Amino acid sequence: MNDYFEKILQAEVYKVAKKTPLEKAHNLSNSLKNEIYLKREDLQDVFSFKIRGAYNKMSKLNKSQLTQGVITSSAGNHAQGVALSALKLNCQATILMPITTPLVKINAVKNLKAKVILYGDNYDETYKEAIRISQERKLCFIHPFDDPDVIAGQGTIAIELEQQSNEKPYAIYVAVGGGGLIAGISLYIKKIWPTVKIIGVEPEDADAMSKSLEESKIVELSSVGQFADGVAVKKVGNNTFDIGRRYIDKMITVNTDEICAAIKDVFEDTRSILEPAGALSIAGMKKDIFESNHSNKKMIAIACGANMNFERLRFVAERAELGECKEVMMAVEIPERAGSLIDFCKLLNDRNLTEFSYRMSNSSNAQIFVGVQVYGLFDKKNLLDEFKNSQYPFMDISDDELSKNHLRHMVGGRLPKNINELNNINFVELLYRFEFPERPGALINFLNNMKSNWTISVFHYRNYGADVGKIVIGVLIDKNEITEWEKFVKILGYKYWDETNNNTYKLFLGASD
Repeated sequence: MNDYFEKILQAEVYKVAKKTPLEKAHNLSNSLKNEIYLKREDLQDVFSFKIRGAYNKMSKLNKSQLTQGVITSSAGNHAQGVALSALKLNCQATILMPITTPLVKINAVKNLKAKVILYGDNYDETYKEAIRISQERKLCFIHPFDDPDVIAGQGTIAIELEQQSNEKPYAIYVAVGGGGLIAGISLYIKKIWPTVKIIGVEPEDADAMSKSLEESKIVELSSVGQFADGVAVKKVGNNTFDIGRRYIDKMITVNTDEICAAIKDVFEDTRSILEPAGALSIAGMKKDIFESNHSNKKMIAIACGANMNFERLRFVAERAELGECKEVMMAVEIPERAGSLIDFCKLLNDRNLTEFSYRMSNSSNAQIFVGVQVYGLFDKKNLLDEFKNSQYPFMDISDDELSKNHLRHMVGGRLPKNINELNNINFVELLYRFEFPERPGALINFLNNMKSNWTISVFHYRNYGADVGKIVIGVLIDKNEITEWEKFVKILGYKYWDETNNNTYKLFLGASD
């Protein structure tokens, strides 16, 4: 580990990288009752810290290696770091990127004169192809995270933190994908400030480091969520794992809503927009403060990237309210009689509504889909307590993915109760949710693989400006063909969830009484 420390001190990064500021986040400090500082790596020329490790590695290549060219695989930020470094070193760079990579990142790499090859639906497929090409063409592979020189380059952030801090912080929060950033920072910080907590943050659906540290061995995930694409890695590196288990004090996982809320928090403090992976550290810091009741402590979060495609902002804004407990989504049942809707609204008092969907049905009760503005966890609890003491049966569906992604836009229609009589066949309706790589033809490919006699009864799709498309589909199938349907969804190869027994589906879209 002493060798790593020396590598960090000797790292060459400032021919392409900036010394980024350490800024106090005044709004976050006030709301969280701690001294919150952001290390602004989003202000690098490529809008990410990745330029440090990429250039440090490439600056150490010999003339023959540079003449032959370099290759890497990346979902975007490391790709830009390698491309800019290659431009500075007069070297040809070949960059393999997943087919699902947002166009803003692809164009940024092309603008830096690198050759871009789109391959694979996720980083791991892209990585394997890049390794194959590197061996075939004898190109030097620049690893995104599991290389001592890359790790040392990222560690220069910690040198700047030491220089910029008047006093050592209580904790430093770092986003974790493959582990290169937290490895470099922790190596240096634990040498100079042994008592400072190093806390890693991962998405709940991409927690390779958390699981690896728990089991004391490297764990490869079967799949990873793509919302925070910059950290969507199935397996951490050998080097980064060895460093992590020595120096990481704690790992925290956060959900999509919490990440979106952190993006909004940073915007309100800086008027800058971080990408989901770039805001991970802030989301984890907030969660740790709430769960551990920290107060009056100095804390630093690494704002590590801002390569956000504009189309994704709609989704971020929609989910940020839930992530910061400023909205509660509920399914409420009211009597189907005159005046009942007015009585229900009286229970809400002066609270602002964010969403309200109602449709008369043939049954004795009506189902309402309602979003209500609240002001934090305590206010949310008060609202739910009010409903528990009321006459109305209800469910808090704020954490239900089907509701947040689809049902809130679909409430109103039901399957006719006499559907089997109309078709003279013993039908059953199945409801499934799918995620598939967002690329041209993917949706058509999905539909074309379905049997022609499977009737679509429900369908909802939204383009979220992300790397994956999300659909919910209801199909009417003869009960004798259910096994065939189950084989179809498995062979298809997309991530899927069976939502047939989801309670909110039954409330809003199920067959009429």
